[in-house]
Amino acid sequence: MKGKNIFQEKETHKYDDIIHLPHHVSTKHPQMALSDRAAQFSPFAALTGHEDSIRETARRTEAFLELDEDKKEQLDEKMHVLQEYFSEKPEIMVTYFVPDEKKAGGAYVTHRGRIRKIDTYLRRLLFEDGTEVHMQYIFEMDGEIFGDTE
Repeated sequence: MKGKNIFQEKETHKYDDIIHLPHHVSTKHPQMALSDRAAQFSPFAALTGHEDSIRETARRTEAFLELDEDKKEQLDEKMHVLQEYFSEKPEIMVTYFVPDEKKAGGAYVTHRGRIRKIDTYLRRLLFEDGTEVHMQYIFEMDGEIFGDTE
């Protein structure tokens, strides 16, 4: 036995006594489905929600820009024009701030549509498509009806 390792010989014949026996099937327990068997070996997230937290932290928000007096006055004039022509259901474009629900800041969004209602009590504009814009967050208003105010 020159060149053969004695341990290799033992290893190759280690299961000779049981290798050809039939596979055991339990009479007490039902056989597990292959998909369930595979699932027990799949990786798992040890820190549930950790990736979501990292993604949320990395998400950027913009700061709310405080308007100067000139800009506030200009928007006030446009609001009066909008109220004057409200019965015509004018189409306008509004850029406004949407505060973020989870962290400081938010995003500036532009929406175009026809005004359904000007709610002066709750200080908001309601569009025909259901969009609601709070007046304190309006940054800019544009449209044909404002042509002579700019």
